[in-house]
Amino acid sequence: MRDVEVIAPNFKRRLSGVTSTIIQLVPVQNRLGQKVATLGPGLPPHLPFLRWRDLLRLWSPPAGRRWRIWHARRNLEMLPGILLRDLLRMPLKLVFTSASQRRHTGWTKFLIRRMDAVVATSGKTAAYLDVPATVVMHGIDPERFSPAADKVAARREKGLDPGLNVIGCFGRVRHQKGTDLFVDAMIRLLPSRPGWAAVVAGRATAQHAAFEAGLREKVRAAGLADRIAFVGEHTDINAWYRTLDLFVAPQRWEGFGLTPLEAMATGVPVVATDVGAFAEIVATGEEETGVVVPPGDLDAVAEATARFMDDDARRLAAAARARPHVMRHFTIEGEAGRLAAVYDAAARRGS
Repeated sequence: MRDVEVIAPNFKRRLSGVTSTIIQLVPVQNRLGQKVATLGPGLPPHLPFLRWRDLLRLWSPPAGRRWRIWHARRNLEMLPGILLRDLLRMPLKLVFTSASQRRHTGWTKFLIRRMDAVVATSGKTAAYLDVPATVVMHGIDPERFSPAADKVAARREKGLDPGLNVIGCFGRVRHQKGTDLFVDAMIRLLPSRPGWAAVVAGRATAQHAAFEAGLREKVRAAGLADRIAFVGEHTDINAWYRTLDLFVAPQRWEGFGLTPLEAMATGVPVVATDVGAFAEIVATGEEETGVVVPPGDLDAVAEATARFMDDDARRLAAAARARPHVMRHFTIEGEAGRLAAVYDAAARRGS
């Protein structure tokens, strides 16, 4: 306990984007020497963790420091931090990460105002906060998401026609994710582009099973069942990215959204809707790595996608810029380093 400098509480058992962030980030933070331990249920056993009874030892600061950081990502994690610091007088500095892109309730504002430092996962998120915030955008593992050495072999390995270009849409299959927009765009575009095929990868939970079934039937009725594949959920999703020439992120709403980063790290250009952080992570203009279009607009999604499908030179140029763009700005090591700076600033505040 004396070595733990940062506590990352996770007080929800259900897997969520917040939980996924903790799972991916904590090992990297520790590898960089930040000495982070988790607290709470729903996390894999390989992560450094504290037991509930270890909270009684928080009155003693970590070795060589005056304060320990409590990094909350939800309301139900901010409140215990406030009680431990203000009621029990434990030497804690409180950091909160906000990913919300909506006006906060009065209760949430009350909690946020009592933080020592606030992080926003995007500029758009920061605009919804009433307190100063440091923007620390999520990053991805560029070793896991890396280009294929042989794209033809990558397609063959996944049972795809190695002679066709492939366009993908990955993520949960549901209305919010815009899977129907992707399918409708493919039904519109593929008949006149015989050199292309499409892949939908992701799971439809029980409440969205009928939605997926409707999409499959629509594809069958269009006579494209052999060119639009629904491949389900895969733990090796990085291998599916390596089969792609173009990626579409058609979400209607998103908190942040990692799939465009994963695609670009794999050397794949992106068509994305203007939700979450997509407009801040996809480079447009002279350094183009993709295009951002209005959310929920099928015509805009289809038109932007068609332009990339029909212009090999533009698509290949964007692909060549995609991975360097991610490596410069969006690695998970970079995210961990920027958080370390926030922790240090919070520890100095009021010292």
